[in-house]
Amino acid sequence: MSFQLDEFLPYRLSVAAAQISRRFAARYAQEAGLTIPEWRVLAHLDHSGAVSVRDIHARVNLDKSMVSRAATRLEQAGLLRKDGHRTDRRLIVLELTDEGRDLMLRLGRIATQFQDELLAELGKDGPALRRALAQLSDG
Repeated sequence: MSFQLDEFLPYRLSVAAAQISRRFAARYAQEAGLTIPEWRVLAHLDHSGAVSVRDIHARVNLDKSMVSRAATRLEQAGLLRKDGHRTDRRLIVLELTDEGRDLMLRLGRIATQFQDELLAELGKDGPALRRALAQLSDG
């Protein structure tokens, strides 16, 4: 039997993730004009509070340069502020502004609605997929 890319689980997961990401990106782009890196930076900051670019890079699966460019655009838009780290002068700390928090309230509702729609599409398979993804990512 020869190798079939279309049946290779890592490939299928990658394709599915990219398709879902594009579908969701269209929603937050329409609502706020954000790119995928900008969304990920805002979403992480909304959850974590003030953290460094290095911390975001490690958590959201983006190159440091992409995180830095997204942060610069978000700062220019008034959605986050940059500050020096208290103890490590080499680090820049990012934090949401009030405008950024307000935007994340709106986008959080959109994200929850999108996730509910995905789970509805999956039907009874939704909980099993969530468990399988947790097992794969935590293992």
